Amino acid sequence: MTLSVLLAGGGTAGHVAPLLATADCLRRRHPDARFLALGTIAGLEARLLPERGYAFVEVPRVPLPRRPSADLYRLPGRLRRGVTAARHAIEQIGADVVVGFGGYVAVPGYLAARRAGVPIVVHEQNSLPGVANRLGARWARSTAVAFPGTPLRGAVHTGMPLRSEITALARDPDRAARRREARAELGLDPHRPTLLVTGGSLGAQRINEVLGACAPDLLDAGVQVLHASGRGKDVALDAGVDRTRYVVRPYLDAIDTAYAAADLVLGRSGAGTVSELTALGLPGVYVPLPIGNGEQRRNAESVVEAGGGVLVADAELDAAFVRSRVVPLLSDPGALAAAAAAAASFGVHDGAERLADLVEAAAGSRS
Repeated sequence: MTLSVLLAGGGTAGHVAPLLATADCLRRRHPDARFLALGTIAGLEARLLPERGYAFVEVPRVPLPRRPSADLYRLPGRLRRGVTAARHAIEQIGADVVVGFGGYVAVPGYLAARRAGVPIVVHEQNSLPGVANRLGARWARSTAVAFPGTPLRGAVHTGMPLRSEITALARDPDRAARRREARAELGLDPHRPTLLVTGGSLGAQRINEVLGACAPDLLDAGVQVLHASGRGKDVALDAGVDRTRYVVRPYLDAIDTAYAAADLVLGRSGAGTVSELTALGLPGVYVPLPIGNGEQRRNAESVVEAGGGVLVADAELDAAFVRSRVVPLLSDPGALAAAAAAAASFGVHDGAERLADLVEAAAGSRS
């Protein structure tokens, strides 16, 4: 029997990246499988899914407001249109299973699947689940979570489905050689302790400002820095800063190469970042995004408590913190090695395979 999968989860990289990793894993296992994704024209999926060879159908965004607002009054009509579009997609592909990753397009997918009697598999990326996946988990045959302890009914810890470049690096038998190669590729010194700084594809202005101001302290300690500033953003460096040792790039096309070069990573604590760093055994200085419902802080807490990194609030990231916590860590090979081992103890390399197992089991339950 040819496997037929409807995928639901778009809008942000946090939903689209694990969706693509899972779909790629299933396609490797089932080369003749059929896939269709629910998405919106405005979401990242409109570009990323076709680039990887996956078709998607547009469904209306269905925001689930947490408090009274205009969106609350628009909800019934949006929901009806969304569920109708999702039901047509289920029928179009003859779906054996609906796999949801949260976000605005997941709710119509879950509701349509329930009404059609199609098994549901939910994957929740954050340690504090969103509204869509809390709803989907009520009806799911299997609920997978990236972090242990995520409060969802019947949750199974599978870890995060990771892109193939990250899993390949995690399994590299000679990471030391790869580190030297990566640093050479990036124009860095193969032997200096290396800090990777990133605020994601859009950058983080506060991180840019604080780290740029601390460049002399880092370089005086013998450290070199690779800093992804974000497109359209810059890092202000004093005229005397050696730009061959404090390297600023707007964007890193090959993040796996940057990870391979790094001893320590300073950045946000989105679920994908925490999952990638722990899979690679990289300690992190986590600066949670200061908006949302606190999920980024929750994502990093367990790793940090075990010694796999440092957690600092956005408002508390300043020059004094960098000098007192980041510079000493980078200057102590033993402390870095211990933090790396602690981070690796949380890492999951095969999250896509574990989730694919649940998808196959759910699809098989229908036959």
